[in-house]
Amino acid sequence: MSDARFAESFVHSRFQRGSGPQKIRAELRARGIDDDLVSTCLEAYDEEWCELIARVRRKRFGDALPADFRERSRQMRFLQQRGFTADQIAAVFRDPD
Repeated sequence: MSDARFAESFVHSRFQRGSGPQKIRAELRARGIDDDLVSTCLEAYDEEWCELIARVRRKRFGDALPADFRERSRQMRFLQQRGFTADQIAAVFRDPD
């Protein structure tokens, strides 16, 4: 299997599992895939990361945004561990008003 095909398949698989772009990038680097190829594969999902992070947060913590700082921090750490960027995490916690 070519590196390009493997990378595309890997990104799709991890995206479906709810992993963020940073975690996917690190996993592909560990497998020896070229950074340019990784970037290209991740860019295919640029429009969908915000939807994914919201879905992952809702699945784990429910629909309501956290009311206190401690719970918000806990949720943010969870999303960081899943491999989402700081900008993506901040966007999911913005007040929708």
